[in-house]
Formats: sequence, C-alpha cells, structure tokens
Amino acid sequence: MSPRNGQSILSALRRAYMMEFETVANYLACSIALDGIHAEPIKKALSADIAGELGHATQLGNRIKQLGGSPPGSLDLAFGQRALQVPSDTTDILAVIRGVIVAEEDAIAHYNRLIRMCDGTDYVTQDLCITLLADEESHLIEFQGFLKDLGGLVRESGRARSSPRGGARKTARAGRRRR
Repeated sequence: MSPRNGQSILSALRRAYMMEFETVANYLACSIALDGIHAEPIKKALSADIAGELGHATQLGNRIKQLGGSPPGSLDLAFGQRALQVPSDTTDILAVIRGVIVAEEDAIAHYNRLIRMCDGTDYVTQDLCITLLADEESHLIEFQGFLKDLGGLVRESGRARSSPRGGARKTARAGRRRR
C-alpha cells in the first residue's frame, strides 16, 4: 500500500469511526426522547441498534490502531448528522425514521467508498467494511419498513406531521454540501 493511499484509508476509517459514534449519540437521544402511541417499536429498535453501532466504532478503532493510527478522541470528533436529531415535536416519529434512513444511507455510501479505496491494496480493511456495510444495509431495510408502516397510518388518519427538522433528506444534503 502506498503511503498516500494508506493515509487516505486511515482518514476514511476515522470518518467512519466518527459517523458511528454520532449515530450512537443520536440513536440514544431519540430512543429516550420519543413519545406517543407509535413510538415504542422505534425506541426499541434504536436502543437495540446502539450496541451494534458502538461495536462498529470499536472494530474501526481497532483497525485504525492496526494501521498505525489512533482513533479520534472526543476533542477530535466532528459531528454533522443534521437529519437525525431529536425533533422539536417528540411525537414526530416519521422525522426520526427519515433521519435514521438518511444516516444509514450516508454510512452505506461511505463504506462503499472505503471498499473501493481498499480494493487491491488493503483486503483486511476492505473485508471489515464489507461486514459493516451488510449491517448498515440491514438497519436501512428495517427503518424503511417502519416508514412504510407508519406512512400508511399517517395517510389513514389524514394527518401528516413534519417538524422543522423533519425535512431530513434536504437538510442532510445541504449539510453535506457545506462540508
């Protein structure tokens, strides 16, 4: 592996590590804050996924160490996950679900970039990223299912709610452009 490619891989691994930590923080906050009759399955799913996301961060941190780097400490963490925040209306479950979907899509895109970056040069990191990618795709499918289920309930009741932060897709894209 060339020194330049090695540094690019380390940088991308650090970014993935930060993304996983940010997801843990936001899943925890949302799993605590959500209210309402339909919140419980979402809160349970978020709580269950926290351990998995923290496990991803641990695996990434170990790989960073194996490659001669150090995982970022709290002062080096840069967060920017705007789509997945606790909504001002804590019963706005759809905003959280959409935020999870955006976060999972971002993680999937990042792992796919890392997989391509490692191809032919770092098979161990590539294998790790393929494994993490499969987990993220599973989470995405789970929350897309929640969106389908709850989307039907919203149509049936004739009420569609959207918090100021509920425009998850637009907000996330705008945030990515600023970086």
